Amino acid sequence: MSASLDVPTTSRAAVVTAFNEPLEIREITVPELEAGAVLVEIEAATVCGSDVHLWDGSLSAIRPLELPIIPGHEMAGRIVSFGSNGITDIMGVPLELGDRILFTQGRCGNCYHCTVAGQPNLCANRKNYGTNCESFPYLVGGFAEHCYVYPTSRKIKVPDNVKPEWAAAASCALRTVITAFDRLGPLEPWQSVVIQGAGPLGLFATAMASHLGAARIIVIGDPADRLDLAKAWGATDVVAVSGHPDPAARVEAIRELTGGPGSEVVMEFSGARTAFTEGLDMVRRGGRFLVAGQVGPQTVEFQPTAITRGHISVIGSFSASEAEYWRALHFMSVTQDRFDYDRMLSNRYGLEGVTDALRGMQGLSEIKPVIIPGIK
Repeated sequence: MSASLDVPTTSRAAVVTAFNEPLEIREITVPELEAGAVLVEIEAATVCGSDVHLWDGSLSAIRPLELPIIPGHEMAGRIVSFGSNGITDIMGVPLELGDRILFTQGRCGNCYHCTVAGQPNLCANRKNYGTNCESFPYLVGGFAEHCYVYPTSRKIKVPDNVKPEWAAAASCALRTVITAFDRLGPLEPWQSVVIQGAGPLGLFATAMASHLGAARIIVIGDPADRLDLAKAWGATDVVAVSGHPDPAARVEAIRELTGGPGSEVVMEFSGARTAFTEGLDMVRRGGRFLVAGQVGPQTVEFQPTAITRGHISVIGSFSASEAEYWRALHFMSVTQDRFDYDRMLSNRYGLEGVTDALRGMQGLSEIKPVIIPGIK
């Protein structure tokens, strides 16, 4: 079999050249593939909140950003070229041209977290997607016609019944949620769960909590269309931030809904500055508080005695390993009759519409826009 299909020498991409300015459409060099690398043709990419923060420049407070950059790290694509023979997916099955895949970030494979701890998601030397596109390997962002997949990225096949835009959303938002539930531990059928945030993470968490049989699922967020979707996916109650603008009012709403003591489980997926202290006040004594949305540089004050005297388990959760990518795809594959994943995905845009997609997500008029490079 040939090692590649017809591959152009350049590929169109939407590029951030200045923060908070319209993206430029550029022709980017298609790189020569290293051994172990593959080139995919992007079928669909979805917009993550991190893409918005990259575009507006706020992500630079967390990690250095060297423009120009092709954003996008939630993407699914078809293999069009191999850097060497014998490349397999995470199950050890040989990959072939035309296979639909997701792929993890690159990892070094040699550090403590990659080897001893078995936590490659915490690799300090990992290679991200969405880096400078004037340095090799150039095409490492999802908002492009093609993407270079690092040799050290693990490759995961997409099931036939999972749409490419669903797979793209699974590659970051859903796999992050699956990791969070693993970190949380068992969820008993008599327990209540409060989910802070009604964005893609919070909505996927609602579906997961419902699938696992939580007795009560309370979602806090806005706007109304997101809360409506949360109810469709299993939320028993919703608390609109617009109707409870004060943090104390949101805490009181949870106390009332749980009969006074708070919730056995609170999961923070909002990223809001006040969410940590609010969430801590919503946890029942002896309960669990999982924090997955706090990835910004903000600081907050809280009383550590609330954790001690409340006997509360505070759990951090970050990113995912290849197993969670596989599990996210198969969760979608077997639950699509119960959860209408298309309802989360809002408008479809070609590369020329990426700026509008980012603005829509920034302004909360879009839940999760989809970029289809092949459409105009």
